[in-house]
Amino acid sequence: MLNSKRRALYIIMALIVSDVCVAADTETKGTKPNKQHEESGSQRVDLLHQQVIDLSHTFDKQTIYWPTEKGFQLIPEKAGITEKGYYYSSNRFLAAEHGGTHLDAPVHFNENGKSVDKLPLQQLMGEAAVIDVTAACRRDPDYQISIADLRAWEEKTGRQLVDVIVLLNTGYSQHWSNRKKYLGTDQLGPEAIAQLHFPGLDPDAARWLTEHRAIKAIGLDTASIDYGQSTRFQSHVTLFKHEIPAFENVADMSRLPISGSMIIALPMKIGSGSGGPLRIIAWLPNKNQHGASRKPR
Repeated sequence: MLNSKRRALYIIMALIVSDVCVAADTETKGTKPNKQHEESGSQRVDLLHQQVIDLSHTFDKQTIYWPTEKGFQLIPEKAGITEKGYYYSSNRFLAAEHGGTHLDAPVHFNENGKSVDKLPLQQLMGEAAVIDVTAACRRDPDYQISIADLRAWEEKTGRQLVDVIVLLNTGYSQHWSNRKKYLGTDQLGPEAIAQLHFPGLDPDAARWLTEHRAIKAIGLDTASIDYGQSTRFQSHVTLFKHEIPAFENVADMSRLPISGSMIIALPMKIGSGSGGPLRIIAWLPNKNQHGASRKPR
């Protein structure tokens, strides 16, 4: 049994998470809360009874980075018993901003965009809308998630992609331990870029999301929000023009329902950073939790 202090701490955390998420609903792009949000706003995230899932890959020497990057380096410094009799250990690490499970801040492809330390916390937490495109990506490693895929989620849920964090589940997280399968190549250096093959978001779908919907952020379980063969990175450009951050190399999403889970995605707060390592977690909804729905227009 949890002692009283730990129980109180969990309850306080739950209230903070729920209140921030509800407040963010009314702030995203100046939209007004609709009936759906008013009804769901009375729900609380119950950390005592909801399962938490880690959607982050571990950072170590196997962590996948872009072919032109050196990757993650953990440099041991001290480990052992000190002269005063207690154990002490410390390390240093070296890493590019963009690699492993990480966040792309708008300034990554937008000169006037927000850096990672300037992103509002409200954009980094909220309900997840999980778009399952695993079947299509098994057939085509260069698959680009389309407007039709996004609208299919709306048809299934009876809701619009508004005030949510969109997570694109391509199924590629299962290849994380195999660099060649995950990226399409295990080569390194600039020459490897042309050999990249993995799914991403179609630029038309990125434009549709920014012009006709109002999402908080978007993420996927591949190395880039643009598919591997992209040379102009139009989805990056479009999303970041509208200050929508992207999460890349998200870990296994197979246990997430298409709606109802709550996400917190907190990157390292790097001043003026174009991105940074990301710890992203999800709370699964209670089985008896039912949100109100509305038909998409």
